[in-house]
Amino acid sequence: MFDTKIAIIVREDLATWQKLNITAFLMSGITAENTDLIGEKYVDKDGNHHLPMSRQPVIVLSGAANVLRNARNRANERGIATVAYIEEMFSTGHDEANRAVFSEHMANEDNTVGIALRADKKTVDKIAKGAKMHS
Repeated sequence: MFDTKIAIIVREDLATWQKLNITAFLMSGITAENTDLIGEKYVDKDGNHHLPMSRQPVIVLSGAANVLRNARNRANERGIATVAYIEEMFSTGHDEANRAVFSEHMANEDNTVGIALRADKKTVDKIAKGAKMHS
């Protein structure tokens, strides 16, 4: 049904609230870059209008720090755009501070706690190698 796949990979050793927080932030980056993903508004039986959602399913995976580092580097090597969240961003309070702390670190560090991407299904599978379905 879809030629592409959306995958979000979160580091497995995080607290549940951190995993959920990161997943929401990462998906916002995917939808911002791919506005065609957003469907129509929802209307319930009572006539209440609700905001639209992504038309495409999202797979949420998890892995150790090295799995996320490797996925980030594989995506960079292939020229695949990603949304990345690093550990140091937990201590900032706003977007500008997030970008500042992000710019101080390299992709090959083990501080990536979340990464999201949308690409051809086979490419996503290769990039996400080593990650497991989140449980």
